[in-house]
Amino acid sequence: MDPAAITPESFDFFSIFMSSDWVVKLVMIGLALASLWSWSIILDKLVRFSKLNREADVFEDSVASGRSLEDVAADAGERPTHALPRMLQGALKEWRDARSKSAVSEGQTAFLIQRIDRHLDTTIARETARVESGLGVLAIVATASPFIGLFGTVWGIMRAFQAIAIQKNTSLAIVAPAIAEALFATAIGLVAAIPAYIAYNAFSTAAGKYAARLEGFADDLSTAIQRRLTERG
Repeated sequence: MDPAAITPESFDFFSIFMSSDWVVKLVMIGLALASLWSWSIILDKLVRFSKLNREADVFEDSVASGRSLEDVAADAGERPTHALPRMLQGALKEWRDARSKSAVSEGQTAFLIQRIDRHLDTTIARETARVESGLGVLAIVATASPFIGLFGTVWGIMRAFQAIAIQKNTSLAIVAPAIAEALFATAIGLVAAIPAYIAYNAFSTAAGKYAARLEGFADDLSTAIQRRLTERG
């Protein structure tokens, strides 16, 4: 860039991008796309976790209201989308199948409890995997973006040294454009990485708490079924 043509407007984001080397442009575009991808996941997770916890609160309040588990399960509908009513309906189905038999031996009771626990564990595993989907992308963006931005920075600094060598001039006006695009690549890398890093840790914690919530409900439900079987026996 001609030093005489440099103006304050030469250092706005658009001008820096347009004057950048094609390698640095690819780095910037890739980081911008990664940032958009991570933000789409962040917004999706914010809405999803809010909805899941809100529905879980309502369902747990219904269970704790003193109504029978059968009534609560019936109110949830035939195909509930939330994991908690699905766990309840699956456990009650196993319970009804056992109750339909004339007699249940101690061994059959233990086998029934195993079936219920296996059903609950499977539901928890699937639901946990579902809510954790996308967190791997956030982890990749958070860890890789700074290094990709650093690559663009190194490339831009190499161009600055090339400008010095070609023009045999160490004036700041000669190297400023290349240094600006180098630092801009670093900035975009951090802009992509920081929200992804924060969101990954926040949503990992939220997913862990949600899984613990499902496991706690499964333990309570398994205990309630065992109590029923003991009373029936």
